[in-house]
Parts: sequence; C-alpha cells; structure tokens
Amino acid sequence: MSRGLRAGRARSAALAALLLSGSAAVAQPVLDVPGEAARIASEGLSIGSDAGAGGDPQTSVAQPVFSAQRSAEVTSTIEDLLGPAGDPGGFRAFLRTRGITYDLIYFTEAVHTARGGKRRGTATLGMVDIDVDVDLDTLAGWKGGALHTTFYQIHGSGASRSYIGNLLTVSDIEALSASRLNELWFEQSLFDGSVAVRVGQLATDTEYMISQTGILFTNGSLGWAGILASNLRGGGPSYPLASPGVRVKIVPNANLSFQAGLYDGDPGGPDRFGREPDPQRRNRTGTRFPLTDPALAIAEVSYAYNIAPGSAGEPGTVTLGGWYQFGRFNALNRDTEGRSLADPESSGVGRRLSGDSGIYGVIDQTVYREPDDPNDGASVFLRASGSPGDRNLIDFYLDAGIAYRGLFRGRSDDTMGLAVGYARISDAVRRLDAEAAILGGVPGPRRSMETVVEATYQAVLGPGLALQPSIQYVFKPGGGISNPRDPDGARIRNAAVFGLRATIRY
Repeated sequence: MSRGLRAGRARSAALAALLLSGSAAVAQPVLDVPGEAARIASEGLSIGSDAGAGGDPQTSVAQPVFSAQRSAEVTSTIEDLLGPAGDPGGFRAFLRTRGITYDLIYFTEAVHTARGGKRRGTATLGMVDIDVDVDLDTLAGWKGGALHTTFYQIHGSGASRSYIGNLLTVSDIEALSASRLNELWFEQSLFDGSVAVRVGQLATDTEYMISQTGILFTNGSLGWAGILASNLRGGGPSYPLASPGVRVKIVPNANLSFQAGLYDGDPGGPDRFGREPDPQRRNRTGTRFPLTDPALAIAEVSYAYNIAPGSAGEPGTVTLGGWYQFGRFNALNRDTEGRSLADPESSGVGRRLSGDSGIYGVIDQTVYREPDDPNDGASVFLRASGSPGDRNLIDFYLDAGIAYRGLFRGRSDDTMGLAVGYARISDAVRRLDAEAAILGGVPGPRRSMETVVEATYQAVLGPGLALQPSIQYVFKPGGGISNPRDPDGARIRNAAVFGLRATIRY
C-alpha cells in the first residue's frame, strides 16, 4: 500500500472518528428534571403552530431547530445568549418597534470526499444569509402590506462541483462564490390573511415541494428536489438565484392551502451568444431581473390533518403539485429528421418540442411523540416526482427519510435523521448512450440512475448555535458518467462523503 493511500485512509478515519465523537459528546444527557418541566411548559405546543417550514402549519414533530433551507422557520438566535450585549445601543429593538426586523445567519462547512468521486479532497464553503422584513402596517399604517429581501455572500468551493461530479448536490449551500441579491418582494394580505399576493424577485424553493422533516438534511436534493434543479431552466428560481414573478396563496381554513405562481422561466437570463451555459455566471449579482424568458408556472395544494389539540391521530401533511415551463425544448436523442443524435449523419440538433412539465407529491407524517414532551418525537417523509423523459435528463425522482428530535435525554433540541434520494435517468438519455456506443464504435458508460444516502445529527449548542456532522454515500455519481480525469474513461466511482457544518444565527 502506498504512503499516500495510507495517509488518505488515516485522514478519512480521523475525520469520521471526529464526527462521531463530536455527536456523542453533545448527546450526553445532562438532565435537570425541574428545568425540563419548565422548558416544556414555556415552549407551548409546536404542532399546529404557524412555524412550519414553507409557511404552512407545523405537522412534523421532528422539524429541526436549524436549517439552511430557505423555507425553514428559524427563531433561535444568539442574541438571547448574549443578553444586553446582543443589541448594543438598543438599535435592533428600536427598529423592531418600527416594524423592521433583520436576521443574519452564517453557515460554514467542510465536506471531505474520502473515497470515490472524480477525486478525493476537501471542499470548504461559507454562506452569509441576510434577511430583512418590513411590516408596512407598523411602519406606515399600510394594513396587510409587507416587504422582504434576502442577500447572500457565498465564499469557498463546493464538493459536488469540484470533487464528486454528481447530480444530487451534497450541500444545500453549494454555489459559486459571489455576493448576490436573492429575493426582493412586496406582499399584500387580504381578507384577514386568507389571501396573500406576492410580487417581485421570488424564489420557488421557499414555498413549493417542501418537507418539514426533510429540511434537516444537508444534501441539496433533499430540499429543492434534484429533478427540479436538473429539469427546470437554470435550476428554476431557487438558491442561489431568484427571478421576477407573482404568487397568490389562498388559505380558506387552518388545514387547507392553495398556492400558484408565474415566474420568469430562466433566473440566469438568456445566454444570448451561447458562450456561458452556467446561469450563476450569467447573473452573478442577482440583479439581472430577467423578464423576457418563457414563463414557468407552478401550483400546489396542501392539506394538514390532526393539528387540533386532542386529535385522535398523529399530525401530517399531504401536498400535490405540478409545474409547466413554456417555450421550446430540444429532444434528447432524436434530431429533426428522426435520426439518433449519436448518428454521425445527424445534424446534432434535437427536434423541437413544445413545453415541459412535471408533477409531484409530498407526505410528511409524525409517527411518534414523546408522552412527556409533545414537541419531541419521530417523523417520516416521502416525496415523488415525474417529468417527460424525451426532453429531460431525469424522468423520475423519489426521496424518503426519518428524523427524531430529542432522542437523547437532556438534548431536546437535537435532531438526527436518515434519508435516501433516488434520481432515474430518462429512457431517452439511456438510449442515446447505448446508440453512441454502437454507432460511434467506442464503448462507454450507459447512464441509469443516481442515489444518495445521508445520515446526520444536528446538535444545538445553545441559542443561535448548532453543529451538524453528516455522512453521505453517493451511488453512480452523475448517473454513471465517465470520469473526465480518468484516461480510460471509466465511470466515476461511488463516493463516500463526510461533512461538518456550523451555524450561527443573530
């Protein structure tokens, strides 16, 4: 065994041991029975509250305290830990009395590809999330009016782009380094809040296809599903890009909600000269505000059940939704004359198809609540989505997982979970790979699917502070593509990935 290989394995083993020992250390029980009783009494009941991710009623007892997902409702802040020093001069309190609130969240992480992928190595990444909200009723007497903006400062490199080459991005904060505007919108609530109209620069990953349990996980696809990130132009209006649009949400009662939106269909803006395929580079600061691209329409309905106190069953949410992208798309394996795009006689341009679409469903279900603490327990989630296979790289996506909040005594705010995501490569792409090998005379990999498994433990160290180790294993990165760094064109090998994330919120 070479010295470099032994050293690499030693580093991987040391990192794994560090993550496991860190998780065990923060999970040690330090139980104060009177204090626990006071804590439970002061918390109130989270189920049925308006603190659910995505702005819907909370039905997942295992919704984590912290998440990098933009749909999360995070209230824990380091200001509570700092006392009077947390608001020097009372500036924050002064703004709050005028209806202006702001949040600063810093995420930093190291993600180590210990085995497989394109190559081994460690990616370090950081992201500052600044959110400002203005209640126009408090500020100016404008009843039901609100303003919101989100700004990101992203620095470092991502493991999926640099080391793994997979589709289901291993970090939900991975993006190109930039300082950029994300959301900037105005919302008007009507009819005592039962109708809300939002217009401006909007992100869809804050409201659609959300699992309150799934936001625990650090893999990006377990938030904004990989089928949407892959099939929508520019990844859709989602982190780190948003696009101009309008959204209407109707909430006829506490259990039911409808929402639909119309957005510019390419948040990166058009690639007018065909020189820059990456939408993040086309819209580096988030201030391009594209308005002329074919539109993207999304709609969904959600029903939350068993959220009233004393309900016989455990709470849950069922969501059904769909999207339609206007415009023209190229077929993935046939040209305008019906030839395979792998045929040397082909024009190399896919035949034009009208529109693109997809449907999805989500189930979020609490399965167990601690008898002495109704805010602790276990929840599961399941999401599935499909799209036409003749124009999309991924035609079917499925993810599922389980999470438990407060498993260890004395660690009520900690959450641990296990999840899996699966993306099937469409039949058209698989046929194209097979035809390329036959017609080109050069054997090559045939893409089929990509699967990722993640285990994670989020340890809340105090108000506004969390540490989250994770372990991921990626099967067939890129669907089973060739490794561009391998001179023989062998597949990218399955990847073992270790991550450690720290979060600070003020």
